[in-house]
Amino acid sequence: MQAALLPDRGVVKVAGDPAAKLLNGLVTADIGKVTPGEACFAALLTPQGKIIVDFIVAAAEAADGGGFFLDCPRALAATLTERLNFYKLRAKVAIENLSEQLGVMAIWDGAGASDYGLCYADPRLGELGARCILPPQLAGEAAVGLGATLVEASVYEAHRIALGVPRGGLDFIYGDAFPHETDMDQLHGVDFDKGCFVGQEVVSRIEHRASARTRVVPVAYHGAPPAPGVTVTAGERNVGMMGSAAAGRGLAALRLDRVEEALAGGLTLNAGGIALKLVKPRWARFAFPGEGRAAQ
Repeated sequence: MQAALLPDRGVVKVAGDPAAKLLNGLVTADIGKVTPGEACFAALLTPQGKIIVDFIVAAAEAADGGGFFLDCPRALAATLTERLNFYKLRAKVAIENLSEQLGVMAIWDGAGASDYGLCYADPRLGELGARCILPPQLAGEAAVGLGATLVEASVYEAHRIALGVPRGGLDFIYGDAFPHETDMDQLHGVDFDKGCFVGQEVVSRIEHRASARTRVVPVAYHGAPPAPGVTVTAGERNVGMMGSAAAGRGLAALRLDRVEEALAGGLTLNAGGIALKLVKPRWARFAFPGEGRAAQ
């Protein structure tokens, strides 16, 4: 079992009797399904349906004070706090950015829970393991208690990338991507059966029309990794943008229709002079470029 404190993650607390109702009317997931034993993956969107910030919502036990803890990008914790405060109006809900006091530790390749913090299974994908919100100075003690080896965050990053799970700010740009484009629909981040949330009309339209042309997908390469942000091409045509990469695997935001045409024409994907090969993750339920020819 391995564990890593993730310095890029922050924590926002939302507490008060109307907290669940407030969050449920704003974010993409059904907060009614969140319990102290089950977290959810969600996002707050613009009215146009683009991601402002994504996060994991965990609930604390009533005996521990209750409330929801949002495991979010640290760089956007202040923005998330500000947006939620804007939407709460006069609701008796306390919204605090606790990123200076609390951090997030990931645990994988094993199972366990720690008494040092609020722990929950990663709701996106089982192989991502679990996470604990805790004071960062206690990460070492918590890892020992779990029987885990505390490693650098880069080791977890390589694990995430190998599983094909996108990370905002690296694999897509906040404020410029729809949930489908970042695979939130594939990774349990959007509940299409719940009531309204900000941006729902646009997201539902994309879902029902199956009109997501761009998605973040896993790729493989040999040698040095392509630089993040470099253009991915097929011949002379721009087909997307490279994201994070480590140990021969990476993620790229690609126009799937253009990639399909390129593969049909025998072209190779290229990022900064480095050849890329698509790798379909086991969790993908959307039509993957090249599948039709592979089946023939």
